[in-house]
Amino acid sequence: MTITSAAPTDQATFRDLFAVGEFRALFASYGIFMIGETVKMLALSVLVYQRTNSPLLAALAYVAGFLPSVVGGMFLLAYADRWRPRTVMVGYDLIRVVTVVVLAIGVLPPVGALALVFTVGLVSPVAAAARTALLPDLLAGDRYVLGRALFTITAGATQVLGFAVGGALIGLLGPYGALWITAVTCLTSAVLIRFGLSDRPARVVGAAVTGGAVRETWRVNRRLLADPPVRGLLLATWLPGALLVGAEGVVVPYAGGEGAAGVLFMAGAGGMLLGDLVVGRWVAPARRESLTPWLALLLGVPMLAFVADLGLLVAAVLFGAATFGFSYHLGLARRFLDAVPADRRGQAFGLSHMGMMTGQGLAAGAAGLVAEWVAPGLVMAGFGALSLAATLLLWRQLRVPPMNVPRHA
Repeated sequence: MTITSAAPTDQATFRDLFAVGEFRALFASYGIFMIGETVKMLALSVLVYQRTNSPLLAALAYVAGFLPSVVGGMFLLAYADRWRPRTVMVGYDLIRVVTVVVLAIGVLPPVGALALVFTVGLVSPVAAAARTALLPDLLAGDRYVLGRALFTITAGATQVLGFAVGGALIGLLGPYGALWITAVTCLTSAVLIRFGLSDRPARVVGAAVTGGAVRETWRVNRRLLADPPVRGLLLATWLPGALLVGAEGVVVPYAGGEGAAGVLFMAGAGGMLLGDLVVGRWVAPARRESLTPWLALLLGVPMLAFVADLGLLVAAVLFGAATFGFSYHLGLARRFLDAVPADRRGQAFGLSHMGMMTGQGLAAGAAGLVAEWVAPGLVMAGFGALSLAATLLLWRQLRVPPMNVPRHA
């Protein structure tokens, strides 16, 4: 039986969030971090392509900072709870400063640059988990859920801004100059965290630290996945959304042109950002949680129409409506926080993020493979149907449970 605490009755506002000084520092550092990472990967991709003329290596350069996060999440997440959160975040930012400076100097060959970025990416999930786990320490009740929504909105918006800024910087200063600017963003993020956040202790200390970090990561991951309520919430977080990302993976062949694909991608990003904004800010906490399974259904239902020959405008509206459903995650946020042990919060959030990234990558790859033999529209409709089926199978985990008793202190 899934048990959770009751939803908060007071609805948070953005003013409530920014009244907390430490949240302002964390939020500002995150926005700068996202812009810097986007500019870095774009500049590195351009740089590698200029030096090798290889589209494959250029593509690998763009994803080199993201792929290793899955590996790091499997083996290193225990450090998110073993080390002080401020130390983890500042340390990672300083590692990023050194990495970007080395790239900007240009002393490494393209393969060496890719290897360096890949290696540094292994520790990125530890810092991300420490940041996410810190949020409920700064924001209580519905402020935490709205804070999660704001971070999601910021991630999408700053990536778009990062592409624009990165393109302008590369055009003006070249890829090496853009990398030097990125180094400044890394240092700025470190300063904001160091002087804007209190130095909180590690969540796991003393006798609770058992064995090496790799063994501890595996042990705690198994423990979390063996807990039925936690496992159910993780699957509910991962599957419906990942299957929609599978449909998104064949947007380019479906659209048949860069311009049309860009319209669909913009509609998808806009729908997701609008969903987080509307559901996070203007839907009451209890209502938001009761709407969770219905919002998850919205991921798949509009995609079924892609079996037909749709016009671009209709396809964009339907795709935006589907991605609006990603806001179902907000209805799970408080319940997941209540379900996981407080001293393993960092690793729990890291596991959730790792599984989400893995599922999305696998779904997009599978959709691309199927599209080699099946029309892209049918593939998009098929993955929409799979998302719908996953939502129905996970309905019990998605809906608000009948009993409201805390599971973990």
